[in-house]
Amino acid sequence: MIPEWPRAAGPPCASAVLRSSPEDFQVSEELGFEPAGEGEHAFLHLQKRGLNTLDLVRRLAQVSGVPRRDIGYSGLKDRNALTRQWFSVRMAGRQEPDWQALASAGDVQVLAVSRHLRKLRRGVHRRNRFTLVLRDLAGDRVVLEERLQRVRARGVPNYFGEQRFGRQGATLQQAREWMVSRGSRVSRERRGLYLSALRALLFNRLLAARVDSGEWDRLLPGDVCMLQGTRSLFSCEEVDEKLRARARRGDVHPALPLVGRGASPASAERLTWQAGVLAGEEATCAFLEEAGLELGWRPARMPVDDFSWRFCDDRSLRLQMALPAGGYATAVLAELVRYREGRPGAGSTPGIHPAAIWQAPGEA
Repeated sequence: MIPEWPRAAGPPCASAVLRSSPEDFQVSEELGFEPAGEGEHAFLHLQKRGLNTLDLVRRLAQVSGVPRRDIGYSGLKDRNALTRQWFSVRMAGRQEPDWQALASAGDVQVLAVSRHLRKLRRGVHRRNRFTLVLRDLAGDRVVLEERLQRVRARGVPNYFGEQRFGRQGATLQQAREWMVSRGSRVSRERRGLYLSALRALLFNRLLAARVDSGEWDRLLPGDVCMLQGTRSLFSCEEVDEKLRARARRGDVHPALPLVGRGASPASAERLTWQAGVLAGEEATCAFLEEAGLELGWRPARMPVDDFSWRFCDDRSLRLQMALPAGGYATAVLAELVRYREGRPGAGSTPGIHPAAIWQAPGEA
């Protein structure tokens, strides 16, 4: 099981059911660029329902006859969702197949086909747009409205979502066992999942410590800082009012490390803090370095753009938002509600008193 991470505004004030159907969790990937219209890589914009990204990669390989290593995608998308994302397939020297064959099972729709000069790489898309429906709401609507406003104004702690760790932490547990076996041979895909789960756990622990201290969205002397919308970094030896103002506007964020090889630009004081938070995980840090991962950085804060919501008469809440590549909608939801997945009315939600009812302002 993965820990329950601390939240910026404290424990959720309401409960809800998430993913009553795939249509209640919709994701649209925005590339941020247009395919060139020429080149050896077929670019496909696909909608899928009830499939994860790797399921669709396997189907693309079958239809095209292309090895999976020559199929690219920018991000992993959930299975229990309706998602739209881009894929590339290297077609050099091959006859292009009838891509509509992908839709034969009725769970995939081909939205667009083009060509591009380069393979689609992980994390290159600009952002994802989400439309989410939370059902069976119970709790205090006034407090929930305040939290929604807070998320719009300040963003949320940029935790890796539960999807990174597998259902009930199964992928993380398997990764731990794989690490103990000193990296026994597994598939390339599985190796990537295991390394990502271990790395994400360490990042979330560092972020949780910043959330506990109330410093997840504030710059501290010695921090590494990341410019909004870029991967540009700079060291922050001193924090003056000008820099604080930029942080409040969301122009710059404190960044936390994704453990790997390489020298950190953080101050000695911040490195000592990091080592203290990750005490007991020294073997995991060493394993990630030995696996060849390079030191990376991820912002501690995630802005929530184009954020809007609507309370509906059927005790549901409809949310729309745009999140940067690598951001998790579940990290936003966790600041608002305690949610479970399943059919509406299929039982009470853990952690919410049975007497709690949904009550809008002015209702008896």
